Amino acid sequence: MARPGIGVVLATTGRLAPLGAPLEYVATGLPWPAEVVVRDSGSTPEGARAATRSLVEAGVRVVVTLGGTATLPAVVDACAAHGVPCVSTTLPWQVFDAGRRPGPAFHFCWGLDDIAAVFADLWERLGPARTVGCVWNDGPQGVALRRWFAPVAAARGHHLVDLPYREAGGVVPAVGDLEVVTGAATAADLAAVVRARRPRLVTCSRWLTYPFGVARHGLDRVATIVSWTPAHEHVGRDGRTPRDLARAYEGATGSPWLQPLGPAHALFEVAVHAVSEADGPGAVADVLASTRLATIAGVLDWTAGPAPGVAVVPLAGGQWRNGPRPELAVVDNRRSPLVPVSGDLAVD
Repeated sequence: MARPGIGVVLATTGRLAPLGAPLEYVATGLPWPAEVVVRDSGSTPEGARAATRSLVEAGVRVVVTLGGTATLPAVVDACAAHGVPCVSTTLPWQVFDAGRRPGPAFHFCWGLDDIAAVFADLWERLGPARTVGCVWNDGPQGVALRRWFAPVAAARGHHLVDLPYREAGGVVPAVGDLEVVTGAATAADLAAVVRARRPRLVTCSRWLTYPFGVARHGLDRVATIVSWTPAHEHVGRDGRTPRDLARAYEGATGSPWLQPLGPAHALFEVAVHAVSEADGPGAVADVLASTRLATIAGVLDWTAGPAPGVAVVPLAGGQWRNGPRPELAVVDNRRSPLVPVSGDLAVD
């Protein structure tokens, strides 16, 4: 039997399973010129480490994975412990880079500073120097936002105010008049904040980049980051366009396309490139370190990143239009001009 080339850690069970669906489709529903082995993380760090160990024992040459906040670092650490290169995505690069990556780890994503810049662009449609209520928890997401997001917003004159809240729909106390609320909350938590505060504009990343949270909680007109859409002007190394990929995914799964679909496809483009170009078992990491590759998610350049082992992805600003099937409109593309604007920003 041929030695497996690419190992995949994704969530097929547990709370992160909806986020794992695009990577599962790309891994198992598309043809690749390398053997692919998939393992389930179970949406837990322990499961992610066990899945990675299983892939290493199977003899894979590279492991690919995408976020969550706890499972992605667990995969990276497990790969490092076994000396196997890892390529990952969909976790802001500062969180990935913070004191981590002891081994051959390669990551591509946007930064928390990029999220702040896009959100500030949208806030300033209401005027300069906004007071912004922040729905940030005290976990890794909240700590990271205070460290890397907040300074960018403050440098543009915005005043950030914490909105204390009890997770899973708690009551949000009044904190003066706020026209803008931002956060990285679950859809349920954000819905509670919106009901209590009734802001003119809401910007949120994390779970609010996906349509299922928007539909379930009626979060119409929530603005969010846009990293990839079927309208992006990129072409994969296999000739597939973003629109081709989205249509194939929707046809195969019966579910709407999700933003991680493009990065998931790019993970495989990068991994196939690395195992194809490497001239020996230990050479995959060397190939990755020198890679600059045009993919369906854009040009990924590990030779010019903000930190070793990091390639950056630009962001646009988007806003959800609620309905039987929520639609994501791109409302601001000044930082990612290869995605066309498809709507105007709506505010209350």
